[in-house]
Amino acid sequence: MNEIKTIGIAGAGTMGAGIAIVCARAGFKTRVFDLKQDALERARKQTEGFLRKSVERGKLAAEKLPEIMGAWSGTTQLEDFADCDLVIEAVFESLPVKHDLFGKLNTICKPEAIFASNTSTISITEIAGGCGRPDQFVGMHFCLPAQLMKLVEMSPGLTTSEETFSRAWATCEAMGQKPVKTQDTPGFVLNYFLIPFNNDAIRLVEQGVAEPADIDLAIKTAMGYAMGPMELLDLVGMDTQKLLCEAMYGVTNEPRAACPPLVKRMIAAGWLGKKTGRGLLKYADSKMYGA
Repeated sequence: MNEIKTIGIAGAGTMGAGIAIVCARAGFKTRVFDLKQDALERARKQTEGFLRKSVERGKLAAEKLPEIMGAWSGTTQLEDFADCDLVIEAVFESLPVKHDLFGKLNTICKPEAIFASNTSTISITEIAGGCGRPDQFVGMHFCLPAQLMKLVEMSPGLTTSEETFSRAWATCEAMGQKPVKTQDTPGFVLNYFLIPFNNDAIRLVEQGVAEPADIDLAIKTAMGYAMGPMELLDLVGMDTQKLLCEAMYGVTNEPRAACPPLVKRMIAAGWLGKKTGRGLLKYADSKMYGA
């Protein structure tokens, strides 16, 4: 079994940046790809800020910071993934976009490299069908924020080989994460509950039942959640929430999964969440969660 040493992360958004921290912090050589150079620069700045805060809080030894940042590199060229042993995709929840990405990676990456998707709503088997190496494809759904949450939903597709799943599982554990095996079904475990739940919270705002901050306070206080649904939605981003809803509703026809109208209005207004300084709540900065 080939050892995984170099990991590529496709996508430098909130999710991709968090996964990259997990990989680099665990000692893996980590390359982050994004089409936009400013997205890479923002992800690196957020990563360093998060790690510095970890040092201040006594959760990370100061001497580890330059080592971790040295393992992290960004690129706008997919060709730089040629020697990656594992590539984890964290781009838009769009099957055509994912197929296009993996189709290109299949011609670039070495034959033994494993492909993984961080998708939370699209079928692993369907994505694998367009990657050129379906037996070497697996679902690895990290929980947001990945740099703080330990859980990873590991999902084999119908064509995923046992060797691929075992290698990916062992790598997940080497990252310091806690994998659970799920079947290739819509939403897996978490988003099966979370997408409708978050939509219900948005509808409370639409109906004027309570202010977003008060809804968060009620849920955190009564249910013991570390983050309220409004905070989480703002971290995910309204644009991403819309895509999640469309993907989930498209395969389940579950009414609670349908995108609430307020989400679409907020996208039109540019109120995407923490990354734009305003979403359901207002923010003074766009620092990474936990930093």
